[in-house]
Amino acid sequence: MKGGTKMKKWRLKALVLCLLLVGFAYFNSPSFGQVKPIELNFSSHMPAAHSYSLMEKEWTKEIEKRTNGRVKITYIPGGTLLPADKCYDGVVKGIADVGNPPPSNTRGRFPLAEILELPLGYRIAMEGTILMNDWYRKFKPKEYAEVQVMYFQSTGPVFAHSKKPINKFEDFKGMKMRSTGLATIIAKAVGSAPVGMPVVEAYDALKKGVAEASMAPFEALEGFRWGEVLKFSTIYNCAWVTGWPVVMNKSKWDLISPDDQKIIEQVSEEWIMKQGKNWTAIDESGKKFFTNLGGKIIYFSKDDNEKMEKAVAPLFDDYVKRMKELGLPGEEALNFCRDRLKQLQ
Repeated sequence: MKGGTKMKKWRLKALVLCLLLVGFAYFNSPSFGQVKPIELNFSSHMPAAHSYSLMEKEWTKEIEKRTNGRVKITYIPGGTLLPADKCYDGVVKGIADVGNPPPSNTRGRFPLAEILELPLGYRIAMEGTILMNDWYRKFKPKEYAEVQVMYFQSTGPVFAHSKKPINKFEDFKGMKMRSTGLATIIAKAVGSAPVGMPVVEAYDALKKGVAEASMAPFEALEGFRWGEVLKFSTIYNCAWVTGWPVVMNKSKWDLISPDDQKIIEQVSEEWIMKQGKNWTAIDESGKKFFTNLGGKIIYFSKDDNEKMEKAVAPLFDDYVKRMKELGLPGEEALNFCRDRLKQLQ
């Protein structure tokens, strides 16, 4: 009996030891403890080769690197997943997990944000990028409550680029001006005849004379090769910008651990300055590309600047009035943007 009892105890100990060894091997295996990575897609309306797209793709890679692969984002440029005007709703609905919806493509959907693209007198892209992020932090508008905002970014200031010279304010009158979004309203305000079309169609339209000019940052002269078909650029004081946020689907954001959310927020904060510097640099590159091809830059006189500022002034009054009707702090937003821009300049 004693021998049988010892044998049973030995077998029990052997079994326990075996289980411990198996457990040790399992719990220390490479696969144990590894959480399946959260895989997201990022829909962008910008072309794949554009410097902006390259910088955004770097943003996704930096997030993957700093989260040690726990968050992976696949960048899908060129509007192939969602066009610009469908991007915001597409992110809200989860068609895309991340996107960069331009407010100017869905005018009226982001009312308070319209102040950011009014002709406040921007000089470089960095000013616009900093201002937009400061504006968002201050007002946290409900129009973006359906998504998680990563950060905002701004293009360079928008000027008029044309086939024939715009030497004075009166030269705007009747000119067929390719424009989209809020720029269409500004084109009308200065007396031009807006020609609406996507930016990717503008080259042929400008080359063939369907449009005689376009309102855009200098970077478009190189990025979209407009400098090959346009000969003049006119600079004025009341320049505006086009900007947009990078946003994430709320449900997907909630799936990410608090620690990794903090990492993404930190990377996004860094990308505010990175994209501001990037847009400022490509604007300068576009200007150099244009002048190297023989393009001429025209500067409005003090008198012409005053005429243009007077022409666009009603846009600010209209903004404040509409925001008041919507119960939004339009006047406060306008004053904030004007004061902040002065500080940046």
